[in-house]
Amino acid sequence: MFGRDRTKEALLKKLSFNDKKLKACSKLNQPELLNEFKSNQFGIKTADVEDLQKEYGHNKVDTTKFNWVLNFFKSFFGHFNLVLIAISIYNFYEYFSTPIAERGIADILPTIIVAVMIFASGTVVYIQTIKAHFVTKKLINIVSNKATVIRDGRGYTDINYENMFELIKKSEDIDVRDLVPGDLIYLSSGDMVPADVRILVSRDLFINHASLTGESMPVEKHATTDKVNLLELENICLMGTSVVSGSAIAMVIQTGVKTYFSSISSVLQEKRPLTNFETGVQRVTFPLIMFVLIMAPIIYLIYSGTKSDWLGGITWTAAAIVGIIPEMLPMIVTSNLARGARKMSRSKLVFKNLGAIQNLGAIDVLCTDKTGTLTNDKIELINYASFDNKKEPDLLKLLYLNSYFQTGIKNPLDSAIIDYVKESTHYFAHDKYQKVDEIPFDFERRRLTIIVKNAADTKLISKGAIEEIINVSNKIYYQNKIVELDDEMRKQIIKTLTRLNDQGYRVLGIGYKVVNENQKVYNINDEKDLIFYGYATFLDIPKPSASKMVKVLATRGVELKILTGDNAAVTRSICDRVGMKIKGIISGEELNKLTDYELKRAVEINNVFVKLNPTEKSRIISLLKANNHVVGFMGDGINDVSVLRQSDIAISVNNATVVAKEASDIILLEKSLDVIEQGIEQGRLTFGNILKYIKITMASQFGNVFTLIIVAWWIPFTPMLPVQMLFQNLIYDFSQFAVVLDRVDEDFLLQPQRWRTKGMLSFAFVNGPISSVFDVITFIILGYGFGVFSAYHADPTSANAAYHVAIFQSGWFIEGLITQIVVMLMFRTKQIPFIQSKPTWPVNVATGIVVLLGFLIPYALNNVFPMTAPPLVYIPIVIGVIGAYCITAQLSKVGYIKVTKNWL
Repeated sequence: MFGRDRTKEALLKKLSFNDKKLKACSKLNQPELLNEFKSNQFGIKTADVEDLQKEYGHNKVDTTKFNWVLNFFKSFFGHFNLVLIAISIYNFYEYFSTPIAERGIADILPTIIVAVMIFASGTVVYIQTIKAHFVTKKLINIVSNKATVIRDGRGYTDINYENMFELIKKSEDIDVRDLVPGDLIYLSSGDMVPADVRILVSRDLFINHASLTGESMPVEKHATTDKVNLLELENICLMGTSVVSGSAIAMVIQTGVKTYFSSISSVLQEKRPLTNFETGVQRVTFPLIMFVLIMAPIIYLIYSGTKSDWLGGITWTAAAIVGIIPEMLPMIVTSNLARGARKMSRSKLVFKNLGAIQNLGAIDVLCTDKTGTLTNDKIELINYASFDNKKEPDLLKLLYLNSYFQTGIKNPLDSAIIDYVKESTHYFAHDKYQKVDEIPFDFERRRLTIIVKNAADTKLISKGAIEEIINVSNKIYYQNKIVELDDEMRKQIIKTLTRLNDQGYRVLGIGYKVVNENQKVYNINDEKDLIFYGYATFLDIPKPSASKMVKVLATRGVELKILTGDNAAVTRSICDRVGMKIKGIISGEELNKLTDYELKRAVEINNVFVKLNPTEKSRIISLLKANNHVVGFMGDGINDVSVLRQSDIAISVNNATVVAKEASDIILLEKSLDVIEQGIEQGRLTFGNILKYIKITMASQFGNVFTLIIVAWWIPFTPMLPVQMLFQNLIYDFSQFAVVLDRVDEDFLLQPQRWRTKGMLSFAFVNGPISSVFDVITFIILGYGFGVFSAYHADPTSANAAYHVAIFQSGWFIEGLITQIVVMLMFRTKQIPFIQSKPTWPVNVATGIVVLLGFLIPYALNNVFPMTAPPLVYIPIVIGVIGAYCITAQLSKVGYIKVTKNWL
């Protein structure tokens, strides 16, 4: 089914921007660009603009109109809410059909509870929908309103430094929506890039990609490129990025809905794929609904047919059905999730979406970039050495002076050098030096040179790519003296550079020479005959906790996969340093050659993916999910939005872009695997308590169904009044809020936990009927031992029969309520309760209160509630029945675990 690359096609459709065109245009020279746009000169004629706008549309990001009313109804009338609404309508009917004198707070309380659940769940969904709408608006507002355009050119077929300023003089400001492909625009410091453009000529142009990638470090752009990744193309600037410094003339390639920026907006407007939590809730909800819909008519027909009370059977069956529906499921789930969110907020983990807590506990694959998770996200100077591998203080001094006095954009390497000197024992008195001149960095030279002087001499100091430094050097510092730089030495330097690059280091070379102190102005022609002094190595240092956390995640059943835009050498080096075993490395270029069928296998056997763009990341996430994984993804840029929304659990950091944070389920106040590991454990603890409630309640309700069928067929009178059934159900439901505060077995926390309906049904089928067995034993004791059946059969209409029936109803109320609560203590752990696994004090308190109410209501509060106290001898009898029930439940649990190898 994957031979046709359906996942790839779907993602490419979702990200509708034409990246192939951008990549193709990045490789074209200027005459080829003109040919691509069917033009014989640069600069569109004003007369042609209207026709081009008809062809390409206006340069604006389309948004779907937000329908407030429709989204309101969608939010409040989901499948589960419809069931709750039906229950609420029944409760209202039952309450208002009861004579006013007989109404009590207990009768209306279930109605209020259900109504609150409907309102709460619908409101949360509606708020999330509104927030998604405003995120899209916020994204669109990033784009500027004006663009500087150059039109009606005079036959320009070549844009260069000589005619650049002449063209700038012809520029004019227009509304950004009026731009069309083929337009020439002028970019300068402070401008927002108004479309996807190709640089034709530039001067010291640096672009801030923070709005897209979350990376704050500006990137240099120029007219040529040798890269293939869209976000790394040096001569392509994307809509929504901004100019930090420098200037350029660029050609508009794509506008409006075809831009990369617009594709992100369209992703935000699309419905996010269902997460593991959402699909799990559906898998639990729908079988419950179907079970109720099937059992309701069966119970009604048996009850009404055996008792010939077709009208009364409706009321009794409705009360019975309310009793077997876990109507508190949304509240219990929400309470569990809310408590988990509160706990994790103290551990620097903020959950925007409560369902994300369970998703985090369910993930078995965590995809992330290495930067900031495995590393400190800060480049550090690791070593500096001369050709003979000696640490020379004078070499560090030259590095420091170059970085300190340069006036261009200080990159992370400059900052690393300055920070290293500040934190070391070295002290270089820069105030004793005076800057003479500077030759700025550019892409062609890949060097930055400064000229400084002090009382002793004037030095030209050049720092940059090692290859470029040795190309302008003819001498070398070697064994404490300056000698000729021969070819063999050059080869050794390049060999050292290759080795260091393969180890993941970034490397700078440093060269210098003494110059004439009278010379005041310098240019690139002065960068010659240098003395090669040595090199400096830099690395984004792995976090001290990273190695431990990689191992901890593995023990928790979570596989870490690195998805990065960086190269293989750097990524391999970082992984090796933190002890992450690399199963295989694959690049974005390589995976694009694979079909979905082939990539489905590749994403399993490889755990490091390099040189990726967002489309490739999304494709990996999608296929991991297709392989039945629950996938988490960490991202912090706008370009990560599509990937974040594709994942089961979207994780971002506090300093990420606003849009990335809005698209996330979780925000880390500290970018660390340690924090995520804590979140995973809390997610599993939370889900464990949710599973307890669902599984135990399903087993209990399944047993209740069997019991209801038995009593409808066997018991000749109403075995429990509808109001008693509702009140019993209400007490039990509220007691289950204590499950939120319970603990789970340690081994449950060691593996990913997800919704499995199959296990729930077998759990209910095996363990549920046990309660029915002891219900029947209770009926026998009450019916025959206490003479209820004989009294009723003697004269069903007599006061004596009514008294004995009331005893039967109260006796079953006691047994049914207490067995429901004590079986939770038996089933909450796979171990022996109270001996190997002790419940938390809130669970013990809740259990004690329910047991106390179970006896108090019939015996002490029967003047308030419609109950008749059974004889006191019934108390030890029912305690014995409950004790036997607990022993049987424990034995059933042991057998179930032995067969299925699983409990919760």
